[in-house]
Amino acid sequence: MTSLSSPQPPIPDEPVTEEPLLSVRRPLLTQSWLNVTFLHWPADPAGVARVLPPGIRPDTVDGVTYVGLVAFRLHRSGWLGLPPMPYLGSFPETNVRLYTVDAHGRRGVVFCSLDASRLLPVAVGRIGFGLPYMWSRMTVGTRDDTLTYTSTRRWPGPRGARSRISVRVGDPIAEPTELEHFLTARWGLHSTLLGRPVYVPTTHPRWPLHRAELIAWDEDLVAAAGLPTPAGEPVSVLYSPGVPARFARPAGAPHR
Repeated sequence: MTSLSSPQPPIPDEPVTEEPLLSVRRPLLTQSWLNVTFLHWPADPAGVARVLPPGIRPDTVDGVTYVGLVAFRLHRSGWLGLPPMPYLGSFPETNVRLYTVDAHGRRGVVFCSLDASRLLPVAVGRIGFGLPYMWSRMTVGTRDDTLTYTSTRRWPGPRGARSRISVRVGDPIAEPTELEHFLTARWGLHSTLLGRPVYVPTTHPRWPLHRAELIAWDEDLVAAAGLPTPAGEPVSVLYSPGVPARFARPAGAPHR
């Protein structure tokens, strides 16, 4: 007599939460993200899925996923509990990211590109962690309640890929919408390392979010990352003064 095992029920996706789901007691990396501007466009999940690592699928709200262009100042990065690096640990960064879920239901982001202005951190990110870091000429300028971020790619390419974003910071958001939580409250990174899928848990305080007005926008980083060029202005523009963040060591399958 042949016995058949019962099929395993599907693993439910983690909820979207305002606070991190896990704590990171012994972080691999600590840093702060300051003067953060989030631009988002809706995207077809089928079109996004083709650029994701194996085993990772687009995360959606009402059947729609989103492409994010996020510009900020990375500040005081430090490894393994050591003091932050005084020069190499602080620089502007602009990333193109997608919203994703893995086979274990863990929500996170996949970075399609990360433009940064320090060459050594770019090399460490590419070689040591397999992340698509790019070396770029970048600035973050402030004038009254207006911030301007610029980025022009140097290496590896496409050389000259650029972005210029200017926003005017508005009022604080007392209670973000479901979509605003979905786009900002992400507690992990999906990637591959040495050909294997990895998940890097991330923790930080709840985002202090503000409304923001888009004053100027000119970019081709999204298209340079292999994604369709955004159609029109972003549907969501948010700003945050920033949060301190803690990264855990890469994790495989969770214990259940």
